Amino acid sequence: MEPEGRYTLVGAIVLALIAAVAAAYLWLAAGGAAAGYRFYAIHFENQSLDGLQLGSDVNMRGVKVGRVQEYSISRDNINRVEVTIRVDRETPVSDNTSAVIARNLVTGLARIDLVTPGTPGPELVQVHEGERYPLIPEGTSDLEQIAGALSRLALTSESAMAGVGQLLNAENRKTLIGAVAAVRDLAAGLDRRLDRIDVAAVGIGDTALAMQRSSHEIAASIGQLAQQGSAALRDIEPLGRQAQAALGDLSAAARALERDSAAIARRLESTADAGALELRATARELRQGAEQLSRAAERLRDPRAALLGPSPAQLGPGETPP
Repeated sequence: MEPEGRYTLVGAIVLALIAAVAAAYLWLAAGGAAAGYRFYAIHFENQSLDGLQLGSDVNMRGVKVGRVQEYSISRDNINRVEVTIRVDRETPVSDNTSAVIARNLVTGLARIDLVTPGTPGPELVQVHEGERYPLIPEGTSDLEQIAGALSRLALTSESAMAGVGQLLNAENRKTLIGAVAAVRDLAAGLDRRLDRIDVAAVGIGDTALAMQRSSHEIAASIGQLAQQGSAALRDIEPLGRQAQAALGDLSAAARALERDSAAIARRLESTADAGALELRATARELRQGAEQLSRAAERLRDPRAALLGPSPAQLGPGETPP
């Protein structure tokens, strides 16, 4: 009887050990293993899960924070894949965190990246009706954004090319060529007119400088004549005051002529493009005035003859010596 009792005890111990191992395994698989992790659900509808496997990495900002626990196609929507991930409990998963698929370009293996743009929001803990775990929304990967941008660019380019094709038909091309030729002719005409205006401006400037020099010379000549007349008038006491007044008026007229000439020269320099004709007329009048002043100055070279008249021996207009 004693060997049979010993076998019974050994069998009981073995069964107890098997039960303990099974309980430990169940505890580790359920509560114990999950004690350091949190589970989240992700529904992918727009991204391909090609290369994603059980145990694939779950990263946040390039750091591995978990792995793929399970995935399956939804019974309600065959275009949706339901993925369950296991993430370290200390990972900050907030309500504005999204999930995107990223792939290794060399191996083709896929992973899930958790992206939290900007400032993290409150911690994601709400479990929606019909879900076992909190749901992380699906995001948009960089490749999808680039592909979408390229698609939009292709559509825009196609529309633009169609518009250009409609714009550059035979009639519009002929009109455009005519407009370009007209613009070219207009530019050539403007160049010629600008050249003539430049030449006229240079001529007007030279004329103004010559008039200014002439006015200075006339003023100097009149000043010399005034000095000579004053010296001669001192010899003629009865008519000295009248001659002095006449010479003073003549000097004042010369100064006024100099001021007017300088002002006209400045005005001509500033309005050369609009007053060329007026400048020529004014220049003729000034030239006539200068000639009259020159004739008056010639008469004043002999103050006695200017005041008392010509001497009997002086020839008159049209007379010839005997």
